[in-house]
Amino acid sequence: MRIRTTAAAAAAGLLLTLTACGSGNDDKPAAAPGKTVSQADHDAARKAAGLPAEPIPTARYAFLEALDAIDPRISKPGTDEQYVSRGLNQCGSIRTAKDEAELSALALERFTITSRFPEISNPETGKKIQDAVHKHLCPDF
Repeated sequence: MRIRTTAAAAAAGLLLTLTACGSGNDDKPAAAPGKTVSQADHDAARKAAGLPAEPIPTARYAFLEALDAIDPRISKPGTDEQYVSRGLNQCGSIRTAKDEAELSALALERFTITSRFPEISNPETGKKIQDAVHKHLCPDF
């Protein structure tokens, strides 16, 4: 018990020290004022990169539900943004790779199926993920 208490005290002291430290440039803003990116510019940059615009909430929900229907272990609780982001990245792959087998393999890798769930890492699962991405996140691709 004593070791845990000492370790906890050391961790608390380190935390206090780190939070008390500043960058040394507290009088300068992190970004130049007036240099914010508009939503239109953000969407244009996404389009230029071959990615669709951010999906509307119903499309996000439908996509996550589709992943759960494939296998509820694919998207972990609290990681919705991460899986939507992976789906949007997969949309970029749809634009560059038209081979279904390649897209299926990319989906398995991108959603970490091959490393986390080797028992469902097969072309059929990859195709299901690919279809969910295409249907809900980038139907125009």
